[in-house]
Amino acid sequence: MGEEEEEVLESNSNEYSLPSLALDVLPHRTYHFHRQFTTPSNPNNFLKAVKWSPDGSCFLTTSDDNTLRLFSLPGSESDVHVDVSDDDSYAANLVMNEGESIHDFCWYPYMSASDPVTNVFATTTRDHPIHLWDATSGELRCTYRAYDAMDEITAAFSVAFNPAGTKIFAGYNKCIRIFDLHRPGRDFELYSTVKDKKEGQTGVISSIAFSPSHTGILALGSYSQTTAIYREDNMELLYVLHGQEGGVTHVQFSRDGNYLYTGGRKDPYIMCWDLRNAVDCVYKLYRASENTNQRILFDIDPSGQHLGTGGQDGFVHLYDLQTGQWVSGFQAALDTVNGFSFHPFLPHAVTSSGHRRFVIPDDDEKEDLSLSVNENCVSVWSFCYNSTMENDVKDYDSLNNQPESGNLD
Repeated sequence: MGEEEEEVLESNSNEYSLPSLALDVLPHRTYHFHRQFTTPSNPNNFLKAVKWSPDGSCFLTTSDDNTLRLFSLPGSESDVHVDVSDDDSYAANLVMNEGESIHDFCWYPYMSASDPVTNVFATTTRDHPIHLWDATSGELRCTYRAYDAMDEITAAFSVAFNPAGTKIFAGYNKCIRIFDLHRPGRDFELYSTVKDKKEGQTGVISSIAFSPSHTGILALGSYSQTTAIYREDNMELLYVLHGQEGGVTHVQFSRDGNYLYTGGRKDPYIMCWDLRNAVDCVYKLYRASENTNQRILFDIDPSGQHLGTGGQDGFVHLYDLQTGQWVSGFQAALDTVNGFSFHPFLPHAVTSSGHRRFVIPDDDEKEDLSLSVNENCVSVWSFCYNSTMENDVKDYDSLNNQPESGNLD
């Protein structure tokens, strides 16, 4: 072995790996929010989703009142266990109102709270163009408008930034529109996902995910129960994945980009696909979502070793991504846990809960909507680190714990 090869091996062995979480120890609730989501006009103002920012300084929620709320994470001196009470841990730092129901939102991949230029996120709402919001001031920066054949604004169902942070990819019915981030307005590139009557991907493009390994591929999930893999540069269709029981509502790549995880509505399984040999799924991860059309988001921890997902049972289930086996679970709410997001580098996670409740006119409306503090709520959870994390990280290197897994792409 030459000296150069020895130096490369030595440098690789000294590379930092994110610590693994001790999932055999139940996490504790650090912060809890419920009251500020309840309004007199909408007592059942349920949460829809929650996502950490790429820099880990805050998280963003969406709810049924067409409102986005941004919560900054307090300093470590405030990171203590709190009991659930009628009072929230603290108030949202920013509250931004949209005109209609919010379909999707995403953070700018290089977002930093200390840099106002990059501190932005994009949203898409019903009957509205794509909005780019300033997460420092809460003001609307600009819009990206798509028009249909009748020259009327058409709304996107999903939205995502490309890994370079230069373009916005938006999903519509049977097509994708790509906007230049630095050119707001109605200029865009249009790509149809249907090539022929029998080929391509039909239906509404409901979710978009880019490979974190910078291989230039992306995945599009559709309500037609399919997930398709495309090239980013020219939107060339590579192959289509079938097998989801319901319309696909969430897609996410593993940290090394070799695997893809897909989940659908009224489908109790998250499917794992090996993109190097996508003939059939590798394994399925169960969650209680077979009776709801609700979008239930899952997430992969920063080390790439585990996946967490909510469900209708109010529990968060955590799975080992190397074996596909259930590791642990904990009750996060008394209703549907529809959002789960790991902190990008700290041992924290955030959950959102709630679902639409229909009131029967003959019943007592007040009694039906008397919700506890563990319903329609957001909670921040703190995990413990694994004391044997070095050995565990080495064991999982073969699957998802590549050096780039620590990047905030």
